[in-house]
Amino acid sequence: MTTKELTYNDLDLNVKEIYDLMGYGDSRPDTEVVAEVDTMLADIRRWLRPRMSFFVTRDFEGFDVGRIISRQLERAEAYCFFICTAGEEYQEFMEQFMKPEEDTSGGACEDMFRAYLAHSIGSALVERCADKMEEVLQAQIDKLGWHRTNRFSPGYCGWHVMEQQKLFPLFKGETCGVSLTESSLMMPIKSVSGVIGLGKNVRYLPYTCGLCNYENCYKRKKR
Repeated sequence: MTTKELTYNDLDLNVKEIYDLMGYGDSRPDTEVVAEVDTMLADIRRWLRPRMSFFVTRDFEGFDVGRIISRQLERAEAYCFFICTAGEEYQEFMEQFMKPEEDTSGGACEDMFRAYLAHSIGSALVERCADKMEEVLQAQIDKLGWHRTNRFSPGYCGWHVMEQQKLFPLFKGETCGVSLTESSLMMPIKSVSGVIGLGKNVRYLPYTCGLCNYENCYKRKKR
């Protein structure tokens, strides 16, 4: 099991990733939005502690990942199960914007925007944490001459989200503080889990939305 705590600086977050998640694409946000993003990032960089946990195994029995993912993993010699999270601290940060006090000065509206902004930043943070996890993993498998597939998560590409209930016990408590609700929602919500195929004959596809029929995926919106 490999576990690691990161800092904001470790993530090398590009602010454009946040703007993409907010739907700006190639357009630049107005000055007020840029200022709010900069302010929020300056705040969280002082205390943010993203975390990762992963392990490699040759056992993939008992999972029903669906046809799309099975096809991508069929040549794998081993599998990396992972959990990454922006952290409990970030969950608490987001929650302060969820129930704004109503007033007559527009404060409620401002907090709704900040809640949306915190949500977008959180998505970017956990994606970068997962990217960093893959970098650590790649350094380990380079010694074996192995490659890796894309990462696949329950809830996407036909892999039912309830399969989280099979995945989490494999970590024997080393889940970076992430837990599951009865409906398999991860808490903190800015967390990601899943599997990566490993081996000499697997490959990483630069772009995989063509494999998946989930039209509401936030990654698809970045196209």
